[in-house]
Amino acid sequence: MNHILCGLAANPALPAELVDRLITVADDEIATELAAREDLGHAQALALAARDEGTAVHLAYEGRLTSADIDPVAQPQAALALLDTGAGLPEWARRFATDPVTERREKLAACPDLPPDVTDTLAADSEIAVVAELALWTTPDMAARLARHPHAEVRRAVAANEATPPAVLEMLLTGDGLPPARHCLVCDRERTPAPHARPHPHPHPHPHPHPADDLPPGAFCTGSHESTVHDMWRQALSNPATPARAAAGFAGHSSALLRWSLAGRSDLPPEVWGRLADDALPGIRGDLAENPAVDAAHLRALATDVSPDVRRSLAHNPRVPLDLLASLAGTTKIGATLLPRIAAATPAEVESLAKSPDPAVRMLLAARRDLPPGTRDALAADTDAKVLKSIAPHPGLSEARLRDMIDRHGVRVLARVATNPDASPSLLEHVTRHDPPVPKAFREVARHRNATAPALLACLTDRQARPIAAAHPSLPVPVVVELLGDAEGRVVEAAAANPSLPPAMMLKLAR
Repeated sequence: MNHILCGLAANPALPAELVDRLITVADDEIATELAAREDLGHAQALALAARDEGTAVHLAYEGRLTSADIDPVAQPQAALALLDTGAGLPEWARRFATDPVTERREKLAACPDLPPDVTDTLAADSEIAVVAELALWTTPDMAARLARHPHAEVRRAVAANEATPPAVLEMLLTGDGLPPARHCLVCDRERTPAPHARPHPHPHPHPHPHPADDLPPGAFCTGSHESTVHDMWRQALSNPATPARAAAGFAGHSSALLRWSLAGRSDLPPEVWGRLADDALPGIRGDLAENPAVDAAHLRALATDVSPDVRRSLAHNPRVPLDLLASLAGTTKIGATLLPRIAAATPAEVESLAKSPDPAVRMLLAARRDLPPGTRDALAADTDAKVLKSIAPHPGLSEARLRDMIDRHGVRVLARVATNPDASPSLLEHVTRHDPPVPKAFREVARHRNATAPALLACLTDRQARPIAAAHPSLPVPVVVELLGDAEGRVVEAAAANPSLPPAMMLKLAR
């Protein structure tokens, strides 16, 4: 990797003529950086796309290329990318529907708004992977048609498609109204992880048998395609379009994975919530605890769960009662993260939380960044360090209050104070001079918009902060130039990307 040229390619101040120069010498890494430039012109995008199809694919997804810019024969992957974004041409879809390369047909099958004749062709494809990919993304009518496909893998994909009609999803769960599947991937490989009695001849054996490790983990078939059917049920139970009455019947199933698929659904009756709340698997109870559709009675029962992970999930439920959340704060390690219920708290609730005698509750409130000035300043004067760590990044705090936090709690709050968007240049310099130093604080200062040259020079002494500081526009130009010869590639690349680098130096480096 040429770290200097990669850094230059990402430099927002790079003149257009040097962008053109880099395009002519771009390797994969340089091309990736150039393709991400916001100022990349259309002619430059074309020149870059002509050098490498991987870059052309990226540019197509970014909307930098149109159908007039791509030859589907010369750059099929880029053409497929445009089809995937809805910007391709129907004739391209028809061409790729019969492409001899399976992967291209499979990619096409996932594209939206395909012409009906193309979906018909893909639905009849000889490769099950192509048909399954179509089943995963296709329209309701085609999904209903593919639900009757003889291959279980295709039905599994239909079960995952949220456009599949509810009645069809119910049939996939019950089997009523559908002919039995005749094949699965295990049958196709003719190598099974368990004795396999095939009750019928396979009319279309796979032309290139795959090794057993090409199958999904746990793939198993004794003639009924057990593992694929199980996965089909799992997909259907996770599909929000599946009728609740059909899904509810699996609440007592012996498979934990199937029961787990129910825990996140929003449409199940309370008796199912109760059954899942008593499940032996903490993961199921945890997903249920985070489900906003679960009623308050069951949420309160989950608040006493023996698993701290379940209680932590409950704290992240956007509809958890506030009094329940307050009790969880003192018994569960939640951390200084903004919880959905805290973010939605009313002004009256905010005032109540701010006066809570429990510092863990005040810490949760302090994670908000839109608190009234009075509440914000009261929390900034809190005696508990974890409350201060949570409130320190809040906009609007005065320098005096931020310095007071450092004076009272030192290394415990230093890095968080450095993240405050209103931290002044002098305060950031104060942070870098703290004894003992805090490495994370150097990294925060190095990326701060208000960091000064003295603060950034101090950050260069920390190995992890050094590449961050090297890219900061306030770093003195002679230091930036010196860092172009640093022993660490990340630092060199960051220095080359520094917008303060003089144009004459950019030109010299590009040459």
